[in-house]
Amino acid sequence: MSCLPVGKLRASFLQGLFDRHPVKDERVLMGPRVGEDAAVIDLGARCLVATADPITFASDDAAWYALQVNANDIAVRGARPRWFLATLLLPEAATTEASVTTMFEQLAQACEELGVALVGGHTEVTHGLDRPIVAGTMLGEVEKERLVTTGGAQVGDAIVMTKGIPLEGAAIIAREHEAALLERGVRPAVIRKAKHFLRTPGISVLPEAEIACELARVHSMHDPTEGGLAGALWELAEAAGVGLRIDADRIVKLPEGVELCRAFGLDPLGTLASGCLLMTLAPADAGIVIHALARESIDCHYIGQVVPKAKGVMLIEGNAERPLPVFSQDEITRLFAGG
Repeated sequence: MSCLPVGKLRASFLQGLFDRHPVKDERVLMGPRVGEDAAVIDLGARCLVATADPITFASDDAAWYALQVNANDIAVRGARPRWFLATLLLPEAATTEASVTTMFEQLAQACEELGVALVGGHTEVTHGLDRPIVAGTMLGEVEKERLVTTGGAQVGDAIVMTKGIPLEGAAIIAREHEAALLERGVRPAVIRKAKHFLRTPGISVLPEAEIACELARVHSMHDPTEGGLAGALWELAEAAGVGLRIDADRIVKLPEGVELCRAFGLDPLGTLASGCLLMTLAPADAGIVIHALARESIDCHYIGQVVPKAKGVMLIEGNAERPLPVFSQDEITRLFAGG
């Protein structure tokens, strides 16, 4: 029996496991499901929203980073992140009191930035690790009528994305593979700029999610992570039972991200994309949100339309169309797996 590859479990396999072990608590409005970013628990007039996400590819700023990606999963529910628990697993040959102190300072800084309370977790030096692993759990809350899901996309919706791709992937490649990039002829200025992508334009989607939900009825939101923008679009289509028509020319690709991916032969469409928010909403509302985000200096662009499921998930390139690529694992895993 062959071993599984690095990265997320195959979606169909994972969903099969969920289906074999269904949630039996009637208060769970949304349990584990491929494509849905966070669980939702009925508390009456309000819902508790819960997510868990680890940081495994990045070593720099891992604690700060964990807050951002977990908060994103709460934000795309239309909810506000409130409480965070962090499990810090630290390599035995490279952990000092000073390094642990630095990680806690990162956690405190990120919690203060997001208005989140650090309420618990676990910390240990762990055998067999070559880098810190931060596994986060974020809890948030939202009024029931303001809840947003990935599966809420409706036929006729406009599909919009913020910022560009691959924001997260470019930052990780620049931070973790600088020497190899320089050997491949990538200019130092490109690497320096990509290193700062986590903060500028920023990996957090909380500001744009809050603005969008305040101004319009957002039907669905999704946070592209492993599998990149392409993976997130497939997950959105599957969760909502719809098809998509995506205009390739409208997908915003960060030039530095494209260059770093090209250096290693990676496809930006399938490379880690946190920091880019996907939304679907009525076309008129999409225009309102795009203009409102522009006033806040947040790039937001129309990239396609939700269509009936029978039309498939298609990438439109000029006068031609083809199925949107499917990536069995995130492109960036090839670097860490030696591919």
